[in-house]
Amino acid sequence: MAPDRAVGRLMRRPEFLAVAGTRRKHVAPGLILQVRRHDDRQRPADGGVTVRLGLTASRKVGNAVVRNRARRRLREAARQILPIHALPGHDFVLVARGGTAERPWLDLLGDLTAGLKRLGLWRDAPSSPPAALAADASAGTGEG
Repeated sequence: MAPDRAVGRLMRRPEFLAVAGTRRKHVAPGLILQVRRHDDRQRPADGGVTVRLGLTASRKVGNAVVRNRARRRLREAARQILPIHALPGHDFVLVARGGTAERPWLDLLGDLTAGLKRLGLWRDAPSSPPAALAADASAGTGEG
């Protein structure tokens, strides 16, 4: 299923601190999910992305190889879930934990899904394909 919007990135320390400062989080064995709603003080540019993501892994997670693997796994989990299921208008920070790099993949996806649902930021995937895909499909059949 194609995502209906892109996910932006949090890159500056104040953006990460603003998300952590809201103290809205979900702690799971594979990750910590922190969330912040966009406001006038910090938000993406108009017409920009509606969901932004930041990733972090401290030295407590392991050496550089383990931290990088944990971040790659979190990035891929977010790529699969956030564009489709995350409620727009929020910043998310995924914090790696000690077991993130070795956690079974489906359990890691389940951790992120459970966090979104617990924080009330889950939305069901659209039941019909986006309008552009539907138009392409009907153009090929001669209907329209």
